[in-house]
Amino acid sequence: MGDFVILYEWLSFAVRWTHVITAIAWIGSSFYFIALDLGLRKTPSLPPLAHGEEWQVHGGGFYHIQKYLVAPDFLPEHLTWFKWESYATWLSGFWLLALIYYVGADIYLIDRNVLDVPQWAGILISIGSILLGWVVYNRLCKSPIGQSQNGLMLVLFAILTAMAWGYTQLFTGRAAMLHMGVFTATIMAANVAMIIIPNQTIVVADLKAGRVPDAKYGKIAKQRSLHNNYLTLPVIFFMLSSHYPLAFATQWNWIIASLIFLVGVVIRHYFNTRHARKGNPHWTWLVAVVLFLLIAWLSTGPKIPGSAGDLVASRAAEPFMAAAHFKQASLTVQTRCAMCHTAEPAWDGIYEAPKNVILDNDIAIANHAKDIAIQAGYAHAMPPGNVSEITPEERALLVEWYREGSAL
Repeated sequence: MGDFVILYEWLSFAVRWTHVITAIAWIGSSFYFIALDLGLRKTPSLPPLAHGEEWQVHGGGFYHIQKYLVAPDFLPEHLTWFKWESYATWLSGFWLLALIYYVGADIYLIDRNVLDVPQWAGILISIGSILLGWVVYNRLCKSPIGQSQNGLMLVLFAILTAMAWGYTQLFTGRAAMLHMGVFTATIMAANVAMIIIPNQTIVVADLKAGRVPDAKYGKIAKQRSLHNNYLTLPVIFFMLSSHYPLAFATQWNWIIASLIFLVGVVIRHYFNTRHARKGNPHWTWLVAVVLFLLIAWLSTGPKIPGSAGDLVASRAAEPFMAAAHFKQASLTVQTRCAMCHTAEPAWDGIYEAPKNVILDNDIAIANHAKDIAIQAGYAHAMPPGNVSEITPEERALLVEWYREGSAL
């Protein structure tokens, strides 16, 4: 059973790769169409019903693009729909969430010092909060508040800030930040699946039936598309945050999360304004830099205890503590790894425990048995450059210890 971890790691890698590929496709097409839409120009030569046009050059060819707010008098036989990118991104992202944070809930999702619940309860809280986010957001958009673009954005910002704080009261710091990404990305994907595509389908069906489509469908779809445009950059930050403890391992992580939304909004405002040919709002970059410096300062505040928390063992750690080679494995890790993976690293140039992983005591080591086996046993990634001179026999010992614990 211990060697199953190799297949598991490659499966996680494959899903992560898929997620990144599909996300590039989704974000790329989204940014392109927003820029295209904002850059459209009205010219005397436009056909009837056309709203604007754009000439573009790329790859040695010229493209002449025209936009119709409702639709032209006829529809071509082949119509390209942009939806599979968002669907595939969300599905692969949720699969990745399940593989890492649900399968490894005792380590990555649940912090027993924050909320001591069984794995199934933590998973249900996670799924429930993600679904609740879409329901609340969708109702707000359809409510009178949704008629005011600025008012709606302020309410959404308040909700996102509240969710950022709430997640820190439920999960590990790493999971809290990641869930902000999932929470927001679910709203974005649901906008495509539940609003934008269905509205476009209604318009196309009306045209084929000879009816005049209601313009409200396009208006609603455009509002949701605009929201997606402004939420994209924060989602990317949250997806990367799990690799940077300064983002998730500070007690002000929920404030950092809220400020990231503001950074993303001002950056997108700059590009949207440029694409619309309405000037160059350079002040947005100053605001973004100031906010980012504030985030950096907040990250120096009180730290969340390392992954071992207050030295409370996870339920998954118990078999590894009972394994025959545990004492030897623990000694190896504390000798070869703990100079960096501790609250106050002793290695020159290391100021924070990498990924906030603490490995200077037995419980912490048992909590991270799989990661230790992968990084320093099966692979030779840790220690970097083998600076602590861990021997092949010690690496084999770590693998044997992991196999023993997995079999119990």
